[in-house]
Amino acid sequence: MTIDVYSVILALLAAATAGLVGAFALMKKTVLAGDVMSHIAIPGLGLAVIWNLNPIVGGALTLFLGAFMISRLEKKTALSSEAAVGVIFASSVALGALLINSKEELIDALFGGFKNIPPGEFAFGVAASAVIFATLWAMRNKLIIGLFSEDLAASTGIKTGTINFTFLILFSLAILVGLRFLGALLAGALIIVPASAARQLTHSLGMFLGCSVLLAIASMVAGLIISSVYGLDLGPTAIVVASIIFALSLLKTKK
Repeated sequence: MTIDVYSVILALLAAATAGLVGAFALMKKTVLAGDVMSHIAIPGLGLAVIWNLNPIVGGALTLFLGAFMISRLEKKTALSSEAAVGVIFASSVALGALLINSKEELIDALFGGFKNIPPGEFAFGVAASAVIFATLWAMRNKLIIGLFSEDLAASTGIKTGTINFTFLILFSLAILVGLRFLGALLAGALIIVPASAARQLTHSLGMFLGCSVLLAIASMVAGLIISSVYGLDLGPTAIVVASIIFALSLLKTKK
């Protein structure tokens, strides 16, 4: 496969944002729910195929709609985040399967491989990555307080509902940045696996966040090299590399 410089830059940004978002998601114990959330992009990808739109536009439509619906379900029905995401997930996968009729298009939607990055999409990816990093940096203290105790966060004036919804939007943005390379099936995996390996290897918050980002980038770089040399698909290759790194991290004994 041939990869231009814009694809490389965007792939590395996708990995960096996935690593950072994954670290916070792991601390919030919502990382698996977030992986399921990446599947919400599937019907949007199907609509993009039908309407001849950029697949990222279609994915964005259903991801952000899904984030809003999950937030409303939590408030209106007292469902947990996992249950609310599960309801939207099941509906999204079923609808996506109905909308995407072409086997090749379905494979692209699930595993990535959309060709040719338009300038507008590259600009969106760079901007979205900047928003993710800046927002997580700005709200890091509120997120950490909320991790330890929502009651403590509420007593200090932190609106946990707003923080959780904002994080859900950031999660959606991270998925969108990586959607072209990893597809709806694997975008969440790059959020989960490097963060899990980093948690195994580190003992402090700062080291954990940095290690998660570095391991995600390393997985993507190795995936880019291996897939280019052997003609493999980038998405599955990068996730296999990340999984190998996680398996090796298990050799380290936690103290």
